[in-house]
Order: sequence, then C-alpha cells, then structure tokens
Amino acid sequence: MATFSFDIVSEYDKAEMNNVFGQTEKEISTRFDFKGTPAAIEWLADKKGLKISGSNEWQIDAVLDIVRKKLATRELSSKVLDLSKEVHENNLKATKEVPFIEGLDQDKAKKITKLLKEQFPKVKAQIQGEAVRITSGSKDDLQAVMNAVRGADFDFVTAFTNFR
Repeated sequence: MATFSFDIVSEYDKAEMNNVFGQTEKEISTRFDFKGTPAAIEWLADKKGLKISGSNEWQIDAVLDIVRKKLATRELSSKVLDLSKEVHENNLKATKEVPFIEGLDQDKAKKITKLLKEQFPKVKAQIQGEAVRITSGSKDDLQAVMNAVRGADFDFVTAFTNFR
C-alpha cells in the first residue's frame, strides 16, 4: 500500500511579498494625504521585514493598513506581520520596523499535531524541525487535513510543501 505525505510549514511567498511592497510603495507615492510627508516603506535587511516611516503614528498605521489590503488582495494572511515592535519618534519623523514571522517553533507545531490527532486519528502527524510531516495511506485524508488546517484559526501562517 502506498503512503502519501506532505509538510506543514510556516512561511510566506517571498515573490508575493515583493509585489505587495511594490504596490504599497506606488500607492504611497500617489495618495494625496501623503504628499509632502516622510511617509515611505523600505525593506529591512535581507528582505525579512518592512520599515515604515511617517510623520506620526497615525501615518504609520495608514501605511500598515495599505499593506494589509495589498496582502488581502493577493490572498496572503496579515498574520505574517509582527506588529509587536514600538514606534520610534525623533526629528519630526516616526518609524516602525515590521519583521515577517516565519518558522514553526515547538509550541506552534504541537498546536497543529493536537488538532490533527483530535480530528483525524488515521493520519500520522510528526514534528520534524520547523515542519510537521503528515502521512496517510489515503490522499482524501490528506486533503481533509489541509482543509482543516486552513480552516483552523492559528495565530501564525501555515503553508503546505513537499508533497509525495
């Protein structure tokens, strides 16, 4: 009997994030309420996040709102944004660093395996580093697992890779 498997990981599509960045940058340059202000968006080192600038916290929130809308139109989750860092204000300019959340730690992986053990007793879920390997003899079971993980309200992004 053949066994099928895939991995559940927590990562984002880097090409789509590049598109979101470009669209946000373009909208900032064309919006009337941002004319003559220091409103801008830049990449953090290694493109692992965004650095948002503005004249005050309100303007940073407005730029973040644009980013969220662009993520939604590209069917990406805004859970990839780490909004925990504070706004830094100096010289009439405010900045906020928004790194991207990537990778499954043990707690997140355990949340996934707990959900799957409760709902799908026939499916085997195994934590392997920063991924959860799901194996089953039935492709239908694996598709049901994917739908359950997509429907679950985790506080992190999930993606599926390594189909076999």
